[in-house]
Amino acid sequence: MSGIIVVGVDGSGTAKKAAESARDLAVALGASLHVVSAFDSDRTEVFGSGSDQWIVSDADAAEHVARTVAESLGRDIKVTYSAARGRPADALIKEALRMEARIIVVGNRRMQGIGRVLGSVANSVAHNAPCDVYIANTYDAD
Repeated sequence: MSGIIVVGVDGSGTAKKAAESARDLAVALGASLHVVSAFDSDRTEVFGSGSDQWIVSDADAAEHVARTVAESLGRDIKVTYSAARGRPADALIKEALRMEARIIVVGNRRMQGIGRVLGSVANSVAHNAPCDVYIANTYDAD
């Protein structure tokens, strides 16, 4: 098949499990994997003083999460990562469009009970994705 599979992560155990499922799917299909972490704002914090200052933004934190997960997924396939601005579902869809992804992988956390009524990342992605959506079973992860 080849192509690109996009998966969203946020540092949680369920997102890590979804990323592992995405990796396994990518290996099986001969695809590459793109790990995305969303951030909502441009908030920044400055640490230190004088010439020894570090500026840390939400984008930096999101990129760190994506990179950490991407690096943990092994070397069986090509894995890239990025941070994307927006609500998680919107960021995943935007990255899937940008990368011309064939599949988006999301976890099924919050797809039952009240979360199903109010919406979830998986639900929103499944209804608005520009490509196929694979919903990984992540209930035992947290």
